[in-house]
Amino acid sequence: MIPAQSLHTAAPPDTAHDSVSHRAINYRTTGSGHGAIVRLMSPGDLGHRVKPFVFLDLFEGESSFINGMPMHPHSGIATITLITEGNLRFEDAGSGKGMIDYGGVEWMRAGGGVWHGKEMSVGTSKRIQGFQLWIALPPELENASVDSQYLESSAMPEAGPARVILGSYQGVQSPVRAPAGMNYLLVTLRAGESWRYVPPRGHESLWLSVSRGALCAPNVVMAGEMVVFEPGSQAVTLQAMQQDAVFVIGSAQPHPYELALGHYSVHTNRQALRAGEANIAEIGARLREYLKQPQQSTSVPVFK
Repeated sequence: MIPAQSLHTAAPPDTAHDSVSHRAINYRTTGSGHGAIVRLMSPGDLGHRVKPFVFLDLFEGESSFINGMPMHPHSGIATITLITEGNLRFEDAGSGKGMIDYGGVEWMRAGGGVWHGKEMSVGTSKRIQGFQLWIALPPELENASVDSQYLESSAMPEAGPARVILGSYQGVQSPVRAPAGMNYLLVTLRAGESWRYVPPRGHESLWLSVSRGALCAPNVVMAGEMVVFEPGSQAVTLQAMQQDAVFVIGSAQPHPYELALGHYSVHTNRQALRAGEANIAEIGARLREYLKQPQQSTSVPVFK
């Protein structure tokens, strides 16, 4: 895992009044860039502080970069790919074909093991932007079967300026089959517009990341930044500054397990990690044999 190189502790509130009135930002980062991808959070850094959210990439660039994504394995986690600009095509044997654009989602519960990386391809837009988030799964799901969903933007419900990507907010339930106890929202605010997020009971972990524009939170959060708020239950009021702002915000009940880390895997203990890594090694061997068959395509969207 690659740590966020610019990770640092945020400055404390200026006054006692601010510490009471505002939920302070404890950490902020601009991550570390690798071409079109900026890694904002890894399980080895901020992932320990906001688990079950353990990994966050912000990707942005020419859409063609998606063609260079290799097949790779996962176990113990779910991945959520969310589009905030442009579009991508999806193709999966179990889900068919379609297009994901602003607010559209790919959900992949890796569970006990999966290889993927070719289910998404270039759409009609020249540029693409979005987030990929990893969720650490609870023990009953970390070695379970694979579950995939591809949801076009029209399928994602709204609560005010927020699209409910995971969880439930203001009586609006996401269609994504995610574990309970977490929310993940995509929010668009017009210039100068304010929005107040009230976390559900027990959601002590809270963070956000801005993809376009800037927010007053009340400290300024710029595009490309991720910030982590102090643990607690307080609401946060967020205001777009001189231009429209697009951001994601996540809150959750804390994941009560240590993180057992592999290169592509996150589990709740070493035994579960060994089982997951053994399974993805076995799936990888079958994938390589499959690709040796002359009648097969060299592009396999998902192998499990």
